[in-house]
Amino acid sequence: MQNNTTIQDLLGQTDIYLIDQIMKGRYQPGDQLLDAGCGYGRNLHWFLHNGFNIKGIDISEVAIEQLKDIYPDLQAGSLLVSSLENVPFADNHFDHIICSAVLHFAESTAQFNLMLSEMVRILKPGGSLFIRMTSDIGIETKVELIGNGVFKIPDGSTRFLLTRQLLDASVRRHNLSLIEPLKTVNVADIRCMSTLLLQKTKYYHFNHTYNLELQVSRSGIFNTTFAA
Repeated sequence: MQNNTTIQDLLGQTDIYLIDQIMKGRYQPGDQLLDAGCGYGRNLHWFLHNGFNIKGIDISEVAIEQLKDIYPDLQAGSLLVSSLENVPFADNHFDHIICSAVLHFAESTAQFNLMLSEMVRILKPGGSLFIRMTSDIGIETKVELIGNGVFKIPDGSTRFLLTRQLLDASVRRHNLSLIEPLKTVNVADIRCMSTLLLQKTKYYHFNHTYNLELQVSRSGIFNTTFAA
């Protein structure tokens, strides 16, 4: 019997660098996964069709309600409206977290730090954190700092950018390590997208003092709608 299943059917619009991790066997059935900033579900597709226990959160109520309509059989609580600054999960809950094309919408370094801190908090020691975001790596001389980590980039847009200095500081602060080398795609010298695969150390201790300093942003100042 002919199998008419296509690659599109299997993978949908899954991020190509996430497909790389899927093909390497990074994620296993039974793992607890979170798509942090899931939007309309482009990176949920493969996991939901292959028996994975994956949850999705997004600040957009419209996106979450649409996903609930697409996947009506999902367990209650699998899709939640939530910001990344105040994630409704316990410490050390997830084996893997995916955060693709979200963090470059931070409005300041403080907001970026809080979102990253929350994801590290809910990630199990030894767990992986997949991040894809806009960076200045490769176009350092072509970006213009606006302030608070936000830059104007050559394509005319403004983004919070991952820099080498920010990456180094974040890895040290949160006791993270790079599982794989940093990968950056340069799009015609007008935009660069970097992919990180980070691991939370098995000896990680959550810095509650540091987190309390960041929680001033939970007053609602950073109630930003993320859109890729």
